[in-house]
Amino acid sequence: MHELCTSVSRKLEITKNSTFLKIIFEKQWFYLDNAIGHIYGTTFEVTSGGNLQPKQEVEETTTETKEAGTDNRNIVDDGKSQKLTHDDIKALKDKGIKGQEIVQQLIENSTTFRDKTEFAQDKYIKKKRRKYEAVITIVKPSTRILSTMYYAREPGKINHLRYDTLAQMLTLGNIRAGNKMIVMETCAGLVLGAVMERMGGYGSIIQMYPGGGPVRAATSCFGFPKLFFDNLHEFPLSKVDSLLSGTFSTETLPSEPEDNVLLEEESNGLTDEKQISLQEAEEESATEAAMEISQTEEQETMDINTEDVEFKENKEKENKENVREKQRKQWERRKKLIETAALLREKNADGLIVASKFHPTPLLLSLLEFVAPSRPFVVYCQYKEPLLECYTKLRERGGVINLKLSETWLRNYQVLPDRSHPKLTMSGGGGYLLSGTTVVLDKGKSDSSSLEALKMEEPSSKRCKVQDLHC
Repeated sequence: MHELCTSVSRKLEITKNSTFLKIIFEKQWFYLDNAIGHIYGTTFEVTSGGNLQPKQEVEETTTETKEAGTDNRNIVDDGKSQKLTHDDIKALKDKGIKGQEIVQQLIENSTTFRDKTEFAQDKYIKKKRRKYEAVITIVKPSTRILSTMYYAREPGKINHLRYDTLAQMLTLGNIRAGNKMIVMETCAGLVLGAVMERMGGYGSIIQMYPGGGPVRAATSCFGFPKLFFDNLHEFPLSKVDSLLSGTFSTETLPSEPEDNVLLEEESNGLTDEKQISLQEAEEESATEAAMEISQTEEQETMDINTEDVEFKENKEKENKENVREKQRKQWERRKKLIETAALLREKNADGLIVASKFHPTPLLLSLLEFVAPSRPFVVYCQYKEPLLECYTKLRERGGVINLKLSETWLRNYQVLPDRSHPKLTMSGGGGYLLSGTTVVLDKGKSDSSSLEALKMEEPSSKRCKVQDLHC
């Protein structure tokens, strides 16, 4: 799995079978034939015909000093400063002239370029290069790249989870190798992939999912090896209540010996059919030797019938194989479900991560039962009101400490010589996080502490009545 990185990013899987596909990206089309075999970070230039060629870094040597103005106050943007028209630029592209040469001709034919300041000239050159130079860099997928790409292109699929908020979740959740984590997310598998990358294939992860199955579109973009998925388990949210109440059960599992018996019966049936077909062939050969001339029409009809029989037999074989494969998959899925339920029953998870579009309160209160004491938990939500309600419920319930509701603030800065300043545009919000630590919930102590608190709050006259009632 590779990641194409230009001024904007896009995920794309590159295999030997997909090299001849025509890729269209940001009004540019190309083929991936020459990308196979190069290391990550290689920068390619799209040439004529859509071919990729590694870009050679050329050092810019300027013998002459640049002519630049002192300020831009006398420059008027009336659209008449460029001598080259749109048709002229299109003709240059049709001739196969590279983007670097087109940018150079745009500079030479600009009447106001020399009057701009040195900073304005650099900005102008960068803008034209981004437009006319087709440059693509293939980078290795990571949490930072994928989270930035999803937030820029498809923020709704990840519940507007910003990349710095995701980093805070991994830190507050104490994600590390060897942990046993519970992850509940509806962010297209981005949070799950980030946890898997941080753990490095060591430990176990239990993914809680709603509906018929987990969604792992972003997880597949990481390109994890098979080792990472060996310790990845899944469990449906619809069966959490039954697991907590002790009524969890699955349907009767098909046993493997039945499949073997089915295979033996089918093999016996096939051998019988082969013997019958051999006998029929011998009889047909005998009849053909005796009556070759008089029964030509009958032979043709017999051939048609044998073809129909073979077609029906092949179709029945395919149907039986499909049924057997479905049964095997169902058996493996139920077996994994039982194994995951056994892991959850231990109630010794090292952490809990929740980032879903559902209300966090019922999810958190039920999933905290599977987390061991003195372990962190983190809940993400795009809005703060559901987390405020969840915060209140946790304070009433007890069993948690260090509750904190936070919002990350992010602002990008431009760092350049004599031009370092905050960027004018910034993200309005990256969501909210509720974090805390689980502790042992002692009901006896909680009742006595609540009674003492009640005594301290009530006046002396009412305090006597409360004591009489409890006596």
